[in-house]
Amino acid sequence: MAASLNKVQLIGNLGRDPEVRSFQNGGKVCNLRLATSKTWKDRNTGEKRERTEWHTVAIFNEALVRIAEQYLRKGATVYIEGSLENRKWQDQNGNDRYSTEITLRPYDGDLKMIGGRRDGDQGGGYGGDRGGQGGGSQGHDRPDIDDEIPF
Repeated sequence: MAASLNKVQLIGNLGRDPEVRSFQNGGKVCNLRLATSKTWKDRNTGEKRERTEWHTVAIFNEALVRIAEQYLRKGATVYIEGSLENRKWQDQNGNDRYSTEITLRPYDGDLKMIGGRRDGDQGGGYGGDRGGQGGGSQGHDRPDIDDEIPF
């Protein structure tokens, strides 16, 4: 049998704040909506065109859930690496529904924050003062992109 690979790498912007839910066993899941866009110039009209794709991301890695919950906000630019999974579920009428999402599981996923806050901007993807540890030469409460994030 030939080897196979199920790996997704995306860089995009969050369409809304992360949604974190807790399980009865104490675990957590974080759901993200990630937009990726492609731009091109139309050959016929010369107009600039853009197409946006929306991706559903489910994070089951508790360390990454904490990072997403604490630092990510709508509009943040992130890099995610995970795998595609199909899920079957039933709607309110009992009909079978299927969805495909990118999952980040323990030992099999990555999340990196790209960019940063602009001066005076409370948005930009990293929130305002959330009681973090501060520090860094930047004077804000998120780790620098090149800093190691303890897990």
